[in-house]
Amino acid sequence: MRRQRPEPVQVVKQRRDSALRALVEGVPYITYLGIRFERRGDELTALLPFDEKLIGNPMLPAIHGGVTAAFLETTAIIELSWSMLWDDIESGRIDAESLSPDTLPRLPKTIDFTVDYLRSGLPRDAYARARVNRSGRRYASVHVEAWQDNRSRLFAQATGHFLMPPRDTPSDA
Repeated sequence: MRRQRPEPVQVVKQRRDSALRALVEGVPYITYLGIRFERRGDELTALLPFDEKLIGNPMLPAIHGGVTAAFLETTAIIELSWSMLWDDIESGRIDAESLSPDTLPRLPKTIDFTVDYLRSGLPRDAYARARVNRSGRRYASVHVEAWQDNRSRLFAQATGHFLMPPRDTPSDA
């Protein structure tokens, strides 16, 4: 019995990047805020590039609290969705070329989201990473941390609970 040859690394990377791009483009608010996601294997880091429109208090200046909360919640939702899709992306059950916001599974819905504002968000780029604490068929719990210059010096963190969508793959829909 012959062993199947593994896919070339570039093909796997393209499929992962296409899936992430389709996932992010499916949420117009992500585009409005300018949030980008960098992928290293299965780990995602969200990047919120600084823009004057993000400033809430020009006297400090500081990033608006609502923008900070949206950045954290978006990071949590994309991380949850990414972890849901990971097995399908890796197995090739999801065709990267046919992915679009219309063919992706629904996003998790927020049940509750608690933000801890630890210090003012300075007028510079911000980063965030989410960790899925629990993900079942119906419910998920996620913790998110955001920092700017130094990862050990967080400016905000959050914990959220989400209602998970049915686990239909795009080809089943």
